Amino acid sequence: MPSVFSDDREQEGDLSLVTRMTGHSVPGIALAGPPGASPHSAKPPAEGHSQLLQATCIPCLRASLLHPPSQQLWDGRRSCPCSHWVKEAETTDMTESSMKKLASTLLDAITDKDPLVQEQVCSALCSLGEARPVETLRACEEYLRQHDKLAHPYRAAVLRAMERVLSSRASELDKDTASTIILLASSEMTKTKDLVWDWQQAASGVLVAVGRQFISKVMEELLRRLHPGTLPHCAVLHTLASLSVANAFGVVPFLPSVLSSLLPVLGVAKQDTVRVAFCSALQRFSEGALEYLANLDRAPDPTVRKDAFATDIFSAYDVLFHQWLQSREAKLRLAVVEALGPMSHLLPSERLEEQLPKLLPGILALYKKHAETFYLSKSLGQILEAAVSVGSRTLETQLDALLAALHSQICVPVESSSPLVMSNQKEVLRCFTVLACSSPDRLLAFLLPRLDTSNERTRVGTLQVVRHVINSAAAQMEDKKPFILSSMRLPLLDTNSKVKRAVVQVISAMAHHGYLEQPGGEAMIEYIVQQCALPPEQEPEKPGPGSKDPKADSVRAISVRTLYLVSTTVDRMSHVLWPYLLQFLTPVRFTGALTPLCRSLVHLAQKRQEAGADAFLIQYDAHASLPSPYAVTGRLLVVSSSPYLGDGRGAAALRLLSVLHPNIHPLLGQHWETTVPLLLGYLDEHTEETLPQEEWEEKLLMFLRDTLAIISDNAWICQLSLELCRQLPCYDEAPQEKNFLYKCIGTTLGAASSKEVVRKHLQELLETARYQEEAEREGLACCFGICAISHLEDTLAQLEDFVRSEVFRKSIGILNIFKDRSENEVEKVKSALILCYGHVAARAPRELVLAKVESDILRNICQHFSTKVLGIKVETKDPALKLCLVQSVCMVSRAICSSTQAGSFHFTRKAELVAQMMEFIRAEPPDSLRTPIRKKAMLTCTYLVSVEPALDEQARADVIHGCLHSIMALLPEPKEEDGGCQKSLYLETLHALEDLLTSLLQRNMTPQGLQIMIEHLSPWIKSPRGHERARALGLSALLLRYFLEHLRVSALVPFHNLGLLIGLFSPRCADLWPATRQEAVDCVYSLLYLQLGYEGFSRDYRDDVAERLLSLKDGLVHPDPAILFHTCHSVGQIIAKRLPPDQLISLLLTMFEALGDPEKNCSRAATVMINCLLQERGGVLQEKVPEIVSVLRSKLQEAQGEHVLPAAQHSVYLLATQHCAAVVSSLLGSPLPLDSHTCMLWRALAVEPRLAAQVLGLLLEKMSRDVPFKESRAFLLGRTPDRVATLLPLSATCALFEVMSTPAAGPAVLELYPQLFVVLLLRVSCTVGVQLPRNLQAQERRGASPALATRNLEPCSSAVDTLRSMLLRSGSEDVVQRMDLEGGWELLRTSAGHEEGATRLARAMAEHAGPRLPLVLKTLACTHSSAYENQRVTTTAFLAELLNSNVANDLMLLDSLLESLAARQKDTCASVRRLVLRGLANLASGCPDKVRTHGPQLLTAMIGGLDDGDNPHSPVALEAMLGLARLVHLVESWDLRSGLLHVAIRIRPFFDSVTVESADLQGCCFAGPGSPHPRRWSSGRHLSASLGTLTRSATETVRTSSWTRWWAGWRPCCCTCRTLRPPWPAFALRMCGPNLACEELSAAFQKHLQEGRALHFGEFLNTTCKHLMHHFPDLLGRLLTTCLFYFKSSWENVRAAAPLFTGFLVLHSEPRQQPQVDLDQLIAALQILLKDPAPEVRTRAAEALGRLVKLA
Repeated sequence: MPSVFSDDREQEGDLSLVTRMTGHSVPGIALAGPPGASPHSAKPPAEGHSQLLQATCIPCLRASLLHPPSQQLWDGRRSCPCSHWVKEAETTDMTESSMKKLASTLLDAITDKDPLVQEQVCSALCSLGEARPVETLRACEEYLRQHDKLAHPYRAAVLRAMERVLSSRASELDKDTASTIILLASSEMTKTKDLVWDWQQAASGVLVAVGRQFISKVMEELLRRLHPGTLPHCAVLHTLASLSVANAFGVVPFLPSVLSSLLPVLGVAKQDTVRVAFCSALQRFSEGALEYLANLDRAPDPTVRKDAFATDIFSAYDVLFHQWLQSREAKLRLAVVEALGPMSHLLPSERLEEQLPKLLPGILALYKKHAETFYLSKSLGQILEAAVSVGSRTLETQLDALLAALHSQICVPVESSSPLVMSNQKEVLRCFTVLACSSPDRLLAFLLPRLDTSNERTRVGTLQVVRHVINSAAAQMEDKKPFILSSMRLPLLDTNSKVKRAVVQVISAMAHHGYLEQPGGEAMIEYIVQQCALPPEQEPEKPGPGSKDPKADSVRAISVRTLYLVSTTVDRMSHVLWPYLLQFLTPVRFTGALTPLCRSLVHLAQKRQEAGADAFLIQYDAHASLPSPYAVTGRLLVVSSSPYLGDGRGAAALRLLSVLHPNIHPLLGQHWETTVPLLLGYLDEHTEETLPQEEWEEKLLMFLRDTLAIISDNAWICQLSLELCRQLPCYDEAPQEKNFLYKCIGTTLGAASSKEVVRKHLQELLETARYQEEAEREGLACCFGICAISHLEDTLAQLEDFVRSEVFRKSIGILNIFKDRSENEVEKVKSALILCYGHVAARAPRELVLAKVESDILRNICQHFSTKVLGIKVETKDPALKLCLVQSVCMVSRAICSSTQAGSFHFTRKAELVAQMMEFIRAEPPDSLRTPIRKKAMLTCTYLVSVEPALDEQARADVIHGCLHSIMALLPEPKEEDGGCQKSLYLETLHALEDLLTSLLQRNMTPQGLQIMIEHLSPWIKSPRGHERARALGLSALLLRYFLEHLRVSALVPFHNLGLLIGLFSPRCADLWPATRQEAVDCVYSLLYLQLGYEGFSRDYRDDVAERLLSLKDGLVHPDPAILFHTCHSVGQIIAKRLPPDQLISLLLTMFEALGDPEKNCSRAATVMINCLLQERGGVLQEKVPEIVSVLRSKLQEAQGEHVLPAAQHSVYLLATQHCAAVVSSLLGSPLPLDSHTCMLWRALAVEPRLAAQVLGLLLEKMSRDVPFKESRAFLLGRTPDRVATLLPLSATCALFEVMSTPAAGPAVLELYPQLFVVLLLRVSCTVGVQLPRNLQAQERRGASPALATRNLEPCSSAVDTLRSMLLRSGSEDVVQRMDLEGGWELLRTSAGHEEGATRLARAMAEHAGPRLPLVLKTLACTHSSAYENQRVTTTAFLAELLNSNVANDLMLLDSLLESLAARQKDTCASVRRLVLRGLANLASGCPDKVRTHGPQLLTAMIGGLDDGDNPHSPVALEAMLGLARLVHLVESWDLRSGLLHVAIRIRPFFDSVTVESADLQGCCFAGPGSPHPRRWSSGRHLSASLGTLTRSATETVRTSSWTRWWAGWRPCCCTCRTLRPPWPAFALRMCGPNLACEELSAAFQKHLQEGRALHFGEFLNTTCKHLMHHFPDLLGRLLTTCLFYFKSSWENVRAAAPLFTGFLVLHSEPRQQPQVDLDQLIAALQILLKDPAPEVRTRAAEALGRLVKLA
């Protein structure tokens, strides 16, 4: 509907004109004015113009002003000549009326029994209130006033809705509306004297919401409800209390009046509920008054004082305390106590002082009666604050009882899950703060003795109070510090973790307030350090259930934080902690605290450095308890060897060492300032897992070595070594650090120049060492080795002296008395000595070692290892001693090899030592790696092999065999989770074996020597265990690389084992283990270069073909089999190009053997490489083709897996490309049914189009050569002869199927498409009903072998399958799919359905393979005279159906087809004649425009068909009748005249037999063509008539309907989209969408209404309505009117959807569309829906009503 005002600017101009000419503004229409002007501020019009302005629209008004009024034709009505209505006043009335109707309708529905509906009604009311708060509130008020008997739950619901509106819109109310609402809420709240909390609470909430804006009116109403001498309503009290909190500044001025009304009736209150209400009100009054008094600067009346309430509050206090507090009701007592707290601040001072002796005991007595004490403690704190504020003296007399009660409360365990308990603790501590400020001495006299108790709760609670008092009452506690410190003596000894945590917190508070500067403060600091040293794993307390981070709350974590904070943030603690904290560095018990200690000391030292050098330098004489510089240096250096322990103590220790350099030695500053940051940076680059420990220790030793070199003071160095030796016992529990300490001692002794000091310390070390500890033995040996660098003679002499001394056989016991060592202990001592000799040999100068190896070192080693009993040599069984021997011999051997004189050194004991090492290796378990003995033994053998004299051949073989069997059978490499040490040992052992084998190969660098090494590895290369193969290939690759790198060829000789070796390694390129694959390629790579080397190429020559192997390694990493075997094929190509001709046969034989490899991937790789060789070298194998095929078939029978078969196929293909006829002949001789392997071999012949075409041609020739079947007479008379298929065409058919089932045969099939299609179609037709030979039938009855193909061998089925395969392969998938959907293939197989099957095939061909038909028809032309009747029927059916499509005309095949069919009209077979008629009639649908051209011919044929036979229902006659029905409306009328009578007579019998199936086409007809599940009709005539009717109807609809008519059908679809099954409405909407002239709406339909997708109905409707209202706003009225019809639907879902749709339409509409809507009618309809029996319908109706406010 067009708007009255078409343009805003025009309207504004017109109104201005009216104003200028009349002097008045148009009522109800606001003109533009100054900002803030009211739209109703214009003056009313004059009387003369009033009627004019009220009855005239703007255009007519303008005309009336330009011409005299007498010229206008007014009839006295309120209208203008143009029929435009101006009804501003009426519009306002209508708006108010609509709003009232909306609100009334919703309010009437508030009584709904369903809670969801009721909630939706309330939400709708709130929506109205958000838009029109005044009107909505008035409606609610009027409704409640008029429905006085409405039940209270519904009244409460209305009141809650009003409260929600008022909470955000109260400021928009006028005074009258506010007064009305106040009166209503007050009335509702006090309507019943009984307590109906839900109702009264809702009314109270309304009053509180209004009271935020209109406090005077609300208070006036509430005061009116307070009648003198009468108890007020509980709800009134509750409302007054709530208002005091919500608007204290507005309520407090009314308090005197309120109290004057309430206090007289306090004594009258007898019910506990009323008393509780009074208490709550008094509490809120007092809190409001206190807030008012505390903010007088913002108060409306700043003259208000506490005295204004004192008298009234005391009167209330008297009743509450003396009467109500004695009640038995716990809830009342708590309410009284809560009120007394804030009331105490308003009591007169003298009254409070007077009441305290009774008040405090009364409160304290309640602690025993109530479990929840938070409110008691809170009130008590307020009372105590009030008492202290007035300077109460009577408080002193109550202190003992107060402290006892409060202390018992603080000792209650706090549960994190109980917030009230925690809050109570805070309130109790607040009480202690008040008491500490007023009576500190009494408080401490009470608290400190309780620290001596052993009870955990008492001690923890007391400590908590002490800490709180220290922090909150610092000034009062200043002179009490010594007493508090002395009282901490016993708590420091407590081992309970909770007590420790509390003590640490107290010490932290003391540090901030100067307590630790007092005497006794050192004990507190030491206690903190002790707690820092606690190991985290020894925390005795389990974390609580609510603790987020248990470690963060542990005693150690709190202590660490406390120590650091005290050191860094409390300036006054600097002179206390420095240098006092240094004395905690060296004691062992403080080791765990080293990191926080070092960090704190670094910070303190830096502060001291900033203060000056004098403040920083330590006076050791004045601090006797401090450790010496030597002790500090040694301690910090040793703990740095394990840098990540203890939260990174290594970095902290080094930083502290760097800062302390002036206090250690004056010469170290510059060197340490540059070196220490480098060490710290190295730590930053690593983590605990990645740090190389040996390298780190070597860096620290170098740091120590450089430090000693800079100092160069023998006395200082000797003193340091002495201190280091003294610290050895401190590290008994830290073996790694003790080991490093030994190294430090050796380094220090090596720097000392005094031989006496060196000999003395070495002797002490030997005497005091703990030989039972392995780490200590290793450390001691390292110490001697490092010392031997500078003192070799003294070190060896001291070792021999120790052996000769009594200490070697005896140990020092108690009181320094020697006692004999046990045999085990002696073995450990020998182990240490052997290690010492080994380290001495390893570290001593090489020029001095050789002279002493055999004479001194090895002699003593062997002497300590072997023991003679009665002259017989007895070897030890101690594994530690064995390991030490192996390590020492290894170090000695390495020292010999690394010497410059090793070439001239003749090691006489070499063979003996090698035999000993092999004995150790063989003794190790072959399947596990537990000790490093075999690793060390193999390393030793590696060095020994390199020393002269050389080993003999047998000894070499024994070494290789023994080491391989010891290592190769080990379990796979351990994972990280199995332990890093185990993995490291495994890798080191494997490297030792590699070094040994390369060392042995180096002694015999010939092809024979290489062959020997590979022969030893060959069993492991073929092992069924992957890890063994991986190791063997890795070793082989290593040996081949080594051999190649060191190859020296002096003459051209053949590498005769190349083929065998490549055949051994190349299949491993596809091993399951990636490492094995890589190593196999490396092996082949090395072998090819070895061949090139033996052919005379230089070592630096790079062959392009061989180099490609390296680029192929990346493909072997990928686990994808396709990539993997493609890479293997490339490897095979490279081998084929570089393999000498004489090696081909041996390589092939080796590869054939690899086909049976238990590792399937290797077998696959062998097949790939065999095929590659056949492809590259197959031309020379012509005579071997039959043999190769035979071998392949035998391997197929033997193969366990299927991976050999594809390779065999490819092999056959490769042979067939060169010898096609021979291969085809061989395979055709295979017995039927074909086994699966033969089938796969046939398919292999189709992988290449040219070859496939040759094979197909040969097979077609074989198929056509013989008859399709032979007839055999049955022995029973009268029985038709059986037809038995011949074998050659059957075999050829099966072979064709297999060949064409291969995708690669597609091009060949396309090339022979016509021949294949025709031959196979004829084969199908002539095998219908044909049987298998008897022998094949027997095989099928017995059941097929697993090796045989599962395809049906029945002749016709086989032919159909082959034809189907041919179509698929030629790209006619659509034809096959069409046949599959229509069941055409199954019809072709049966005699009864064969004709229909051929028809459907032709239909599919015409539709999907039209371009193929000309050649097919040309090939079919010669078959019309076939001797086989079945073939003629099949071809006729095929040709007849082609005319049913326009493809015959498009391809210009029409004439040829008609000629072919006409030639068959006189066929002897009735089926052929019937099919001819069908084909001619098909012209009506295929080429209707050609019917008139060929009309006479067609009619003649049809009329002739009607006379075919005497039976009126003969198939030929029926076909003729149906054909006439199809042609009659297309031919010329004069062509029908001659035979019309005859046709009518023949057709009449058919009328009675035609039936129609019952069908419901509503959905399909509605949706049009393409709708889901269309019905079929039983008669072609009726189907044509019905479809014609539907077509004409549809055409008429489109022609005569306008665009908006679509909505009549579209709207019910929207309402039923989620209702009907099948979902035709959704389908219809999708189809109609593109016709709606709105792309967004169509896209929404396609998105939300997808088939198979769940529909979100609300979202769909919302989106649809949004687009509708945006693009088609003028449809709002029609759509809403249509919705009204569905409000009465019998379907519940539709009734619910209709108002939902209505609501969304209104939601997205604009106010300017309001004239389109009959709001009264819509409200009335929704009002009816609100009474619907379905809750969902009522809910949707309420929701829609809430949205109608937009149009009201």
